[in-house]
Amino acid sequence: TITGYVAAPARPNSVLEARGLDPTTATLPGLIVIHEWWGLNDNIRTATRRLAGEGYRALAVDLYRGATAETPDGARDLMQTAMASPEDMLANLEAAAEFLRTEGNAPRIGIMGWCFGGGMALNGAIAQPEALDAVVVYYGRIRDTERAELDALEMPILGHFGEADNSIPMDNVRAFEQMLNDLDKNAEIYTYAGAGHAFANPSGQNYDLEAAAAAWDRTTRFLRDALYRPPSSVTAPAE
Repeated sequence: TITGYVAAPARPNSVLEARGLDPTTATLPGLIVIHEWWGLNDNIRTATRRLAGEGYRALAVDLYRGATAETPDGARDLMQTAMASPEDMLANLEAAAEFLRTEGNAPRIGIMGWCFGGGMALNGAIAQPEALDAVVVYYGRIRDTERAELDALEMPILGHFGEADNSIPMDNVRAFEQMLNDLDKNAEIYTYAGAGHAFANPSGQNYDLEAAAAAWDRTTRFLRDALYRPPSSVTAPAE
């Protein structure tokens, strides 16, 4: 059994109304939300509800199967245990996409995460590039060498990284950004001066209000453009 935490907009919803949608009948885009190395805790549930308020059916996956950590050592142990079975985590993310598509009738699906979850968001996009329509990486471990895997990504990509993050070197971020540019991907990579790792976590010691607010604003605009874009019009060639 795979469990998670689902949040959807309250109805009526002013965000949907502002987009010209009927809150009582609108089909919502889906959003897969991936927790930090602490697990699916109250902070992630709050973030999931906040994202739902922006007009999405948001599903926070639980890659630790109910476990959460209170200390860095505990979080490291949980993360290492989960990473020992990467196929199980990717299967969880695939099930999340299928749930949003079949149970929520989501016309488009995005994936995002923070820290451990940011790296998993990118891994999830690489594992199912045709199933996902947007990916947001908050200071997750990134790939700068797997050119073929990145080349398969067709969805828009958004990344947020703190310039004072000791665990995600800026050289790696720049190499990742350059690789995406060389591959002509639709990617936006932002760095935040003075911000450390987990700068967007309001319950953590590295919380940076200014950087977190800027990243949130960019994230919500990015998701709106990627997941609420009008359907592409196709013109049949003349005979």
